[in-house]
Amino acid sequence: MMRHHIGRDKFMKLTIGGVGVVSALVAGVPIIGVVACPLFNQPRDVWRDAGAVDDFTIGDTVRVNITYNQGRTQSWAGDTQFTSAWVMRRGPGDFTAFINYCTHLGCGVTWIPGAHIYLCPCHGSVYNANGTVAGGPAPRPLYRYEVRVRNGRVEIKTQHMPLVNV
Repeated sequence: MMRHHIGRDKFMKLTIGGVGVVSALVAGVPIIGVVACPLFNQPRDVWRDAGAVDDFTIGDTVRVNITYNQGRTQSWAGDTQFTSAWVMRRGPGDFTAFINYCTHLGCGVTWIPGAHIYLCPCHGSVYNANGTVAGGPAPRPLYRYEVRVRNGRVEIKTQHMPLVNV
């Protein structure tokens, strides 16, 4: 019977190569998971409570904080699981809600009641009360949430926000 001996150099090369492959797998699998997860795990549209109907005055626009797409995968997120929306009550059951982020680079917009505009403090984008662009670098209107009234509560439909609107 013939025995084949592996030399010390070949043994070290195989060992280091094996450790390299295992290290690449250990580092690569989570990276692949992060990249591939959004393709298979799309966030669902969820109705979120924004407050009682009576908390909103007709003609006023107020900022409301809402829980945003929290779940088993985001239970660690802390404050980042919350977002806000600008809600305007136009009539007894008529509400409009806009996302709180500028469509230019995502800075938070502020409602200026006396001027009836939304203003982005970062780069000067200005939006009309209906969310359309009045000036500045914003490429598109504020994103509008779907709103409904149910059991005396105002609800906002949160959903996946597109990174680019075409």
